[in-house]
Amino acid sequence: MSNTPKTPAPRRRFLKNAAAGAATAGALAAPSVSQAQTTSLRFQSTWPAKDIFHEYANDFAKKVNDMAGGRLKIEVLPAGAVVPAFQLLEAVNKGTLDGGHGVVAYHYGKNPALALWGSGPAFGMDPNMVLAWHYYGGGKALLEEIYKDLHMDVVSYLYGPMPTQPLGWFKKPVARAEDLKGLKFRTVGLAVDVFADMGAAVNPLPGGEIVPALDRGLIDAAEFNNASSDRVLGFADVAKNCMLQSFHQSGEQFEILFNKAKFNALAPDLKAIIDYAVQAASADMSWKAIDRNTKDYAELKKAGVNFYKTPDAILRAQLASWDKVTTKKSGENASFKKVLDSQRAYARTAGGWQNDYMVDFKMAYNHYFGKK
Repeated sequence: MSNTPKTPAPRRRFLKNAAAGAATAGALAAPSVSQAQTTSLRFQSTWPAKDIFHEYANDFAKKVNDMAGGRLKIEVLPAGAVVPAFQLLEAVNKGTLDGGHGVVAYHYGKNPALALWGSGPAFGMDPNMVLAWHYYGGGKALLEEIYKDLHMDVVSYLYGPMPTQPLGWFKKPVARAEDLKGLKFRTVGLAVDVFADMGAAVNPLPGGEIVPALDRGLIDAAEFNNASSDRVLGFADVAKNCMLQSFHQSGEQFEILFNKAKFNALAPDLKAIIDYAVQAASADMSWKAIDRNTKDYAELKKAGVNFYKTPDAILRAQLASWDKVTTKKSGENASFKKVLDSQRAYARTAGGWQNDYMVDFKMAYNHYFGKK
């Protein structure tokens, strides 16, 4: 039996009610935590809405939107919705757009050095190695330096190594470098200078304008990028010969742009989400490209397209023209030489490593699927 004195019933009720009242008062006094407002960013791609490239842009945006938990939302519009494809950089810089999705080569007219992120043989580096140079070999700092000199207040992310682009689509297949002379040809970036040196009359049209120009005879031949894009854009409707393999754009990648003021205003965790979304989208794009390009390549064959390997003589002529073009540009443009020298130094060691280490996968493929 306890000797603890009992608390009278009225007092117990008082204490209980007082405690309940204090708890209620405390709850009312506590500051209410409101949901953070959603920051909406309007992007535009440089691609038609039906192109797989625009799909890649939306894939990146979805990754950001999903991870941001409603605090950040990126909407992606197709090419021409706000500005023409080749005016994306200026629109993002001015804040007409909050960001965009394209390729660095599209800014070639502002500084030819920008086309080195994609155009040309990159001293034997594949597109993934070009990205390695960009992020770990000094390329990123060089790109930021060029944008600063151009007074472009943007934040740039490169991602998404593209498969080697075909030489292009032709009414008749080409067998010699001489076959390019006088040909009205579409390409972009430093490839404009390379094909011009090889004798072609070059017209750097945006992606959505290529097939109509081919159809109307305004150009005789054109390159764009890959089997999936070429198929959906309708190349097979206006030309039946596609030459595979080329050095004109064998190491290209995509660019995601942000207006710098809009980007800097984001919370640190949202910036981190964007950074990791770029990396995730880069891997996802690589896998999707393999899956979709192979299927569309097979469908183009079924549609009667003739695919030819570009003759080695034309590939060597491209390399010779590339050397002439880059030597000239290096003498005219200090930033061009700086970027080219950085790529060369990285490629010498990285390319040597890759060539020594990587097995020739064609041997295994031919072992299983080649003619017996």
